[in-house]
Amino acid sequence: MAETPQHTMIALRYYGPKDLRLEQIPSRACRPNEVRVKIAYCGICGSDIHEYLGGPIFPPKAGETNPWTGESLPVTLGHEFSGVIVELGSAVNGLQVGSRVSVNPALDDRHYEVEPCTICQLGKHNICKRYASYGMSADGGGFASEIVVHAISCIPLPESVSLQVGALLEPLAVAWHSIRLSEFQPRQTAVVLGAGPIGLAIVMLLRVWGAGHIVVSETTPSRKRMAMHFGADTVVNPADATEQDRVLLAVREVNADGVDVAFDATGLQATLDTAIAAIRPGGTVFNVAIHERPLQLNLNKLVCFEKRLIGGICYTRDDFAGVLQALVSGKVPAQDMITSIVPLSEVVQRGFLELINHKAAHVKILVEPSRFRAHI
Repeated sequence: MAETPQHTMIALRYYGPKDLRLEQIPSRACRPNEVRVKIAYCGICGSDIHEYLGGPIFPPKAGETNPWTGESLPVTLGHEFSGVIVELGSAVNGLQVGSRVSVNPALDDRHYEVEPCTICQLGKHNICKRYASYGMSADGGGFASEIVVHAISCIPLPESVSLQVGALLEPLAVAWHSIRLSEFQPRQTAVVLGAGPIGLAIVMLLRVWGAGHIVVSETTPSRKRMAMHFGADTVVNPADATEQDRVLLAVREVNADGVDVAFDATGLQATLDTAIAAIRPGGTVFNVAIHERPLQLNLNKLVCFEKRLIGGICYTRDDFAGVLQALVSGKVPAQDMITSIVPLSEVVQRGFLELINHKAAHVKILVEPSRFRAHI
């Protein structure tokens, strides 16, 4: 296939804290195993907000280069995205121009075409020692008019899954991965601490997994309502008492011994303590939160009752497949997670700053690059 002449593209470039710039930058050619995707939608993730306020956390720091991807500041942000393939590399099979896809942004040894590390040999590509991510530490991101990605990163979308919902596959895969690793079983009970985007996704997908009863702890009225909408049986507000008291009272009404699994999607000392107290002997606490500071842990509270505390990060392709199957079944009201769609030209004001200043009013804001209204 002849090489496409170089053209330019619009991208949101991250230079450092509170320094995001919409720029016109050169596009790059597709290598043999890559595809060019015209981006349809990209979700703003909480990690994007953290980068904006106090990063770089995952992108390379100023003056540094990612050792695996060679990427350095500035980077194009955005890792929750969908789009349409507009060009194929010469060695790509199984995909077509015009295919609608979601993109798994995680990179591992397969992307670098090197011998797989021990972890990759176990199929745990999400914790590859050479892990990187589009939209953070690799070339290209979803807040742009297009991106070139490795073909194995593309997840074809069934006809019944829209491109808008396709942009939600990444956070939904995080939730699916969390449930799967927790070893949750049908008819078991759960408590979810925090009804942000990931907490709500866990609630939604626990219903698909056949949960017997779901308790949610959330202080924000709008997100309490969303938790009920997405499948929670009981929602408690810990604001007018200690979090542990309110949550444990609700849990004891379900089962005096505690629930089977607690998902901590908040990452505070209080929610960790509550999660451990809320599970039955032999139960599991699954940490899905990223912590801003270390927490304290009394291991005796685990040891004496054989409780498990585990965590997980990201997803594998199996998690994307599980989410897609659930979406096709019609049992997941994922579209209802989208609370706003904004043009790329207004991504800072109506996207980042909107989430910072009015966080409780939103679950997921999508950015639509094709609705670019500014002149660069």
